[in-house]
Amino acid sequence: PGWFVSLLPITSVPGTAQVSDGWKALGAVEVLSQTAFAHDELWRGTVQAAGALAVAGLVASLLAALVIGRMRQPLIDTVAQAQALEAGHFVTVEEPKVPELRQVAAAMNSMVGRLKTMFDVQAGQVDSLRRQATCDPLTGLSNRPHFMAQLQAVLQREDGVADGGLVLLRVLDLAEMNRQIGHDAADRLIGALAQAMHTYTERVPGCLLGRLNGADFALCLPAGGLALETAQALVAGLRQALPAFGSGLGVVAGAVETRHEQPLGEVMARADAALARAESLGPFAVERAEGGVAVGALTQGEGAWRQHIRDALAQSRVQLVAFPLIGADGQPIHLECPLRMQLDERGGYEPAARWLPLALRARLTSDVDVFAVRLALKDIARDGRDRCVNLAKASLSDGAFVAHLHDLLSDHPDAARHLWLELPESVAGDQFDRLQALSGSLRPLGVRIGLEHAGERLSSLTRLFEAGLDYVKLDSTIVSGVDADGSRAQFVAGLVGMLHGLSLQVYAEGVTEAAQMQTLWQIGVDGVTGPWASLSRPDLVGTPADWA
Repeated sequence: PGWFVSLLPITSVPGTAQVSDGWKALGAVEVLSQTAFAHDELWRGTVQAAGALAVAGLVASLLAALVIGRMRQPLIDTVAQAQALEAGHFVTVEEPKVPELRQVAAAMNSMVGRLKTMFDVQAGQVDSLRRQATCDPLTGLSNRPHFMAQLQAVLQREDGVADGGLVLLRVLDLAEMNRQIGHDAADRLIGALAQAMHTYTERVPGCLLGRLNGADFALCLPAGGLALETAQALVAGLRQALPAFGSGLGVVAGAVETRHEQPLGEVMARADAALARAESLGPFAVERAEGGVAVGALTQGEGAWRQHIRDALAQSRVQLVAFPLIGADGQPIHLECPLRMQLDERGGYEPAARWLPLALRARLTSDVDVFAVRLALKDIARDGRDRCVNLAKASLSDGAFVAHLHDLLSDHPDAARHLWLELPESVAGDQFDRLQALSGSLRPLGVRIGLEHAGERLSSLTRLFEAGLDYVKLDSTIVSGVDADGSRAQFVAGLVGMLHGLSLQVYAEGVTEAAQMQTLWQIGVDGVTGPWASLSRPDLVGTPADWA
């Protein structure tokens, strides 16, 4: 194969020898090579080699991609860690197995650890300033200025309690007691009394406790109709405990029921009058202020509460009311928009103090909050102003709440970038993981997340830097009197410095006076809200209907 023979005629060539007659008869023989078969074999070999090389290349690419992928993820984590540090959030990453990257990750984690240590030291200093500014040094309870600010906030704040109670308790003849049993024993008695009252507040969330002066204590209750019963229980318990400290010791108590938006002066005057009557009756007497028991927003059962709220949402009998948060230049940073609800078709729009406890009992806070966000997005789309909506702590317990908000905001991307959402400070301590999940889900959409009514627990939140927050609003009880109280001003300044170190904006709630506002600007607060801000910008106060 590959060869063939051709017979050619013999011709006579001059100068050559003569060919024999036999060969002449057959002719000449020429042998030629056939290359097509070799070409085919060469092509098949080339194709096979190319296929083998392609398979080897593919396998090598997959292996390289796997190796690079294992190296790429640590790089991505390191970049994300650096970006988080730039934003003021301290996060650590798992050290990769690649030696070079392991050294980088270890160095970054070490730096984060040192920054966290610095934060913890600063937080400890701020907490020490807080105790100095707000606490009675002997008992650790709120001192008089701080307790009065707390009580004022409960009575006047949109989300305060609708009905509550106040109990004043007085140790009789404290000066005489000091002479009889000695100063140290008297201090131990005061400490024991404070501990007894504190034990009661631990069993009832929302209670406020303070020492108004040497002999007087105050207990603010978060529910109506309990003031007299509470005062009687406290006095009965102390009647059993006081004989251990000496004979002739006694206490008296005055109780008063409170209601939302009741003036602080009126509440204290009625409580003082009840306490004076009790003192005139002798040791262990209890008196209640005249006026009876406060009446709640609704007296029906839980089913009726649920139906009232559902009807209000279904019929859109809810509205957002705006109050400005302004910066040092007087320009609005955003509008605070608490929700008000018309529970009765013939009644007015009620603040959260009236309907929020009902929504909590009926487990409807997530529905209410989603409705409030929807209203805010609608208002933002109309005028383009940034708006802030309060979310209830209980809403985070609804597993579908964050997903529902994410879907709603994804459908309104432009308005979402002008939306601010805030939750109570207690969420950062009690539901940290849920707060972190909320921030991680909504902040990429442009939503800003913050804490409201903050200040009491911020310095004790060891993971605050990981919460994914944008801002913090200091409670009115923290900034109240900051212009006249040097220790309070020092505490607020330390708190603002700590929060700014975490790249958080800091705003102050409940600012009432120009002197207070000026002190806050000097301290470094980024914005203020409250009566003073509303008076400064009355054009930004009200409902959308007021601006139409």
